[in-house]
Amino acid sequence: MKTQVAIIGAGPSGLLLGQLLQREGISSVIVEAKSAEYVLGRIRAGVLEQGSADLLREAGAGERMDREGHVHEGFSLAFAGRRERIDLKALTGGKTVMVYGQTEVTRDLMAAREAAGGVTFYEARDVKPEGFYGDTPRVSFLKDGERVDIECDYIAGCDGFHGVCRQSVPREAITCFERVYPFGWLGILSRTPPAAPELIYASHERGFALCSMRSDTLSRYYVQCSLDDRVDDWSDDRFWDELRRRLPEDVAASLTTGPSIEKSIAPLRSFVAEPMKFGRMFLVGDAAHIVPPTGAKGLNLAASDVRTLHRVLSIRYREGREDILEQYSPACLRRIWKAERFSWWMTSLLHRLDDDPFSRRMQLADLDYFTHSAAGRTTIAENYVGLPYEPIA
Repeated sequence: MKTQVAIIGAGPSGLLLGQLLQREGISSVIVEAKSAEYVLGRIRAGVLEQGSADLLREAGAGERMDREGHVHEGFSLAFAGRRERIDLKALTGGKTVMVYGQTEVTRDLMAAREAAGGVTFYEARDVKPEGFYGDTPRVSFLKDGERVDIECDYIAGCDGFHGVCRQSVPREAITCFERVYPFGWLGILSRTPPAAPELIYASHERGFALCSMRSDTLSRYYVQCSLDDRVDDWSDDRFWDELRRRLPEDVAASLTTGPSIEKSIAPLRSFVAEPMKFGRMFLVGDAAHIVPPTGAKGLNLAASDVRTLHRVLSIRYREGREDILEQYSPACLRRIWKAERFSWWMTSLLHRLDDDPFSRRMQLADLDYFTHSAAGRTTIAENYVGLPYEPIA
């Protein structure tokens, strides 16, 4: 089998890249180790930067998002018994974010790829990217017990943090930067109305909390927890009681609770691999970087990588310029490190870091300054809605 771009990974980044390439007339085949049902079962991010929402529209997969998603013009920071709203739209010249779950993004992209006749292999075993330092890269895998080889021009590694693509790179060719945080997020999904019309990020002496949502009837909540905790340690009643303690009194009093339909603990880490191009293979999204969920950058950074790779490949095929491929890694990394900085800063600002009263006072001073300064509010808003994409020329 031959194609122009072999994409490893059928999560939102791989599917989005496949759609954008298809609309440019560039052929692709997607190879995924898991089943389609497994991919759709992942509960992930739900806040899309305006640029990410625009990319879904460009890919022909934004119709349901525009119909069912929720445009948010701001969010709140809660601390010291107060709630301060960050007016995204006013502070960024009209930019907003879209609340629309990653599961729904993936579902829409799957449907768009099927409608376009794109080829996707699910439940592929023993996937191997090969020959990417030469002129004839290929992806091989087992499907229904038979070996399949895909010859291609380029390989896009969209297979996540634990995927095979980054692991296939020689150790001496890649440098990894990492910070692992000493706490996690306990998250639940419940069929209850959201606590507020917009997201609330809460910093409390007992730890961080987040009130988020997926729809008018589906809410997503988080509390900071110990990495030693287990999901079984947290009954629904214990979770709701702890969440109320960390929220402003008016929000806690009006909170609608109900049985959890999903509950999990996620560790937090910051991770970046440099570079992101190895011969004819490109790392995309979580294969190259991870951010803490504070600030909602994970899926959006993956979309940013997809946009950049789509642009450089389009120019490569349209104009025959191989030199343009060298812009991919530097352009991605400039934006990635800025998003890493924002996610690290938000994480450090809002979570309980230790039992030191001085550290807590510094957090409160930072929150007070940034929410009472026009420059501070603008800094938060500009980063939250997404910094401009790096130019490719």
